[in-house]
Amino acid sequence: MINARHFPLLSFALLLLSLRLSLATSPPQQDPETPVARFQKYLRFNTAHPNPNYTAPVSFLTSLATSLGLKTQTLEFIPNKPTLLITWQGSNPSLHSLLFNSHLDSVPAEPSKWTHPPFSATLTPEGKIFARGAQDDKCIAIQYLEAIRNLKARNFVPTRTLHISFVPDEEIGGIDGSDKFVKSKEFKDLDVGFVLDEGQASVNDEFRVFYADRSPWNLIIKAKGVPGHGSRMYDNGAMENLMDSIEVINRFRDSQFDIVKAGKASNSEVISVNPVFLKAGIPSPTGFVMNMQPSEAEAGFDLRLPPTADPDLVKKRIAEEWAPAVRNMTYEIIEKGPLRDYMGRPLMTATDDSNPWWSVFKQAIAAAGGKLAKPEILSSTTDARFMRQLGIPAFGFSPMTNTPILLHDHNEFLKDTIFLKGIEVYEHIIHALSSFEEANSI
Repeated sequence: MINARHFPLLSFALLLLSLRLSLATSPPQQDPETPVARFQKYLRFNTAHPNPNYTAPVSFLTSLATSLGLKTQTLEFIPNKPTLLITWQGSNPSLHSLLFNSHLDSVPAEPSKWTHPPFSATLTPEGKIFARGAQDDKCIAIQYLEAIRNLKARNFVPTRTLHISFVPDEEIGGIDGSDKFVKSKEFKDLDVGFVLDEGQASVNDEFRVFYADRSPWNLIIKAKGVPGHGSRMYDNGAMENLMDSIEVINRFRDSQFDIVKAGKASNSEVISVNPVFLKAGIPSPTGFVMNMQPSEAEAGFDLRLPPTADPDLVKKRIAEEWAPAVRNMTYEIIEKGPLRDYMGRPLMTATDDSNPWWSVFKQAIAAAGGKLAKPEILSSTTDARFMRQLGIPAFGFSPMTNTPILLHDHNEFLKDTIFLKGIEVYEHIIHALSSFEEANSI
């Protein structure tokens, strides 16, 4: 029998038990002053297209930089599309500076397809931080600043000036972001000698490094033909012409893919072409009119060209084989960025002794206890191509090993231990590159 006077003790015991169960099942909470907590805060800003919030994250990053005694400047080449520039002044401003780049924006996410809300930055008991942008590429933004924090705590002073740029619109081509930035007087005044931009995760224990990107082309092909009854057979109908083109394009795609499957080249070293939309037919309230042949049809393709591709030959193939005018076809190519630098050379940064930055970078990775995989061409595209167009050497690098590649995927995450290791790696990189004095002629 329980006496009434036992109820307060019983209630207190139940409260303790409930608290213990809650702590055992809840994700670990981070001290707001830790690097991981600052990473989570940055991830919670919804910078996804089509309406990225740039104001709040720029304010947050500016506050972080100011607290570290760094100079900040906000540039706006296009209204409401800010570029944040952070500067750590070096002891010898006559040397070319370094630029570490990161983009503010991210691709959209479908919340219903995620285990955790994509902008919650949920930290699980296993140490996984779920968020859109966790890998692409908000991790490096915070890692840059945290590495500087640690170096400053050890009273390190860089010889070369280090700039960090946070740019808008990378995910939609960078035309209003990095493209405008690198063409500006403000960029020219930075006197940049070397750039480090984003890379991709590695599924093994080797860090990946990228010396070039593929350049994206958006190809839209339109076909016209005689409309008529769905039962009749026509020559040069709109749908027939478009289907013929798709068949030719698919054969080219297969030929490129065969090279990859045969091991003669990697995916990033060939021209990829993928259909992304198809518009045709005559709409009706219940779908499409099925007994009419449409007079117009249209398809869109995503092309990615490696720097070794000849853009003129690709354009010739499109005009003569994929969308010939003799079949009542027209086309539009939207080139999102350059394939050649200002001297007409392919946009590639050397990864041999001809590039002294390469040796310093390799040594920094080794000093951090890491290993580098064979340098690659990135299969997608980054802002680094705009810097390479000016002849500035640039590498793509994100220090994520033993991590599934989840950029643009559902349930994008990064483990806290990988994130923290990346800070240490950048400490070595910044220390090595900013102390290097022998590459000022590049």
